[in-house]
Amino acid sequence: MVSPWRSWADRLTLFRAVLGAPLLLALAADQLSTAWVLLLLGAFSDWADGWMARKADGGSSWGARLDPLADKLLISAPLIWLASEQVLPLWSVWLLLARELLISGWRSGSQSGAPASWLGKTKTTLQFLSLFLLIWPPSWGAGSVVQGLRQLGWCLYWPALGLALWSGLAYITPPKAGHRRR
Repeated sequence: MVSPWRSWADRLTLFRAVLGAPLLLALAADQLSTAWVLLLLGAFSDWADGWMARKADGGSSWGARLDPLADKLLISAPLIWLASEQVLPLWSVWLLLARELLISGWRSGSQSGAPASWLGKTKTTLQFLSLFLLIWPPSWGAGSVVQGLRQLGWCLYWPALGLALWSGLAYITPPKAGHRRR
């Protein structure tokens, strides 16, 4: 019998996978408050599905393969919008999305689904934080506060990009003889 925790974890992963489309639509309609809440729901679902999968002594193989793809779909929406608004340079968003697609392809060929490394998890956390700050709604504070939060988000984006590239290399580089990956 399938654990209810595992079933709910899979449902949350699927929810996050489709959440990118309404998030992108909210951003395109300049509904930043709605977009921010959708991104928050997506980030929460990422944490919750992992917690539920661990509660079930492991998620389904389907969920393990869909989870990183769902993260990419969710995070891609604000990245694409921010590049279209010229908040972030297009080349940096392209580099990040190219890394995500390459690693997703590499992971899909792995028998275990290649679980996320600590670098990958740190990168995802930093990306979410950066995106929350970059799309901070103007109606949620004084102009100088909003501008400061967005500037902080911009500053956090660059270490997130660096971690993305570093973790990408760590995924595809074979470990040295005598060393195990953690």
